[in-house]
Amino acid sequence: MPKPKVVLGLSGGVDSAVAARLLKKDYDVTALYLSIGPEAAGERDAARVAGELDIPFRVMDISDALERHVKAPFAADYLSGRTPLPCARCNPLVKFPALAALADELGAEYVATGHYARRGTSPEGRALLLKGAPANDQSYMLSRLPQELLRRVIFPLGDYDKSAVRGLAREFGIPVADKPDSMEICFIPDNDYAAWLERRGGTPPAGDFIGPDGGILGRHGGVHRYTLGQGRGLGVSGPHRYYVSKIDPEANTVTLSDGSDLMAETVFCGEPNWIAIPDLTGPREVTARFRHARTETPCTISPRDGGVLVEAHAPVRAPTPGQLAAFYDCDTVVGSAWIIK
Repeated sequence: MPKPKVVLGLSGGVDSAVAARLLKKDYDVTALYLSIGPEAAGERDAARVAGELDIPFRVMDISDALERHVKAPFAADYLSGRTPLPCARCNPLVKFPALAALADELGAEYVATGHYARRGTSPEGRALLLKGAPANDQSYMLSRLPQELLRRVIFPLGDYDKSAVRGLAREFGIPVADKPDSMEICFIPDNDYAAWLERRGGTPPAGDFIGPDGGILGRHGGVHRYTLGQGRGLGVSGPHRYYVSKIDPEANTVTLSDGSDLMAETVFCGEPNWIAIPDLTGPREVTARFRHARTETPCTISPRDGGVLVEAHAPVRAPTPGQLAAFYDCDTVVGSAWIIK
């Protein structure tokens, strides 16, 4: 009996390489390297891994889709005083659709990645997104995946932590077993997003740092260089440590405070993506992550004006426009929505 077919996103890193080796036992695997253009750095390693594992290797240029769905919105967010989350946009709009497109071409039912998450099915037949191992869980960044993509996904590393995956890579003799993890945004390999924005052009000029009372505290290097809650790299001294508490692109000012005004108990979010439920029809108790960190806060979420009103049971520090609020019921991702205010 032929094995079911799966298209795996092979990045050239250790996680996807181990995922390929684990999948090969039970699936007919085709590896796909997603090339993002001149910044791409992993194609040679990905091809090497595919050769060692004797699996077909394909390359797809996703640079146009990445520009349209990720890079341009990334730049627009920073210029508008928001803090974007590019990976969470890329997964449902670029990466997973690219994998699904090749899967459709090859007649493959499944797609797979090396993310640390798990997939399940609800009693009603909905595809569920579940947390991966606590130390490496990546469900937050996957919480925008729609049902039509999620139901096709396999996460081979869902039950492993990073150290176990490194151990498997060495046991399997995978050539990238000791390759360092990449922590940067893929299209900004030096991690200097402000310089990247400035090379694109159209960034705002320097302006004033102001206090809550409107008094001038110093000069900033352009509002695109700051994010809500930031406390480092401000270059302003005073009677206390300063934090960014407001960014106003129209006035070209960045407000600094002692941080006491950064706590919030209500957050409004838009564009919800419901996973475990078809829709939010009334108040629901969840825990929420307001950034990629593992911290979860008990909250009540309610439908409001086409979006989601989040009422935190304890104050949350600097919920930031442009970031995600992901909602959980124990290990299950209920859904997510973009933080607006």
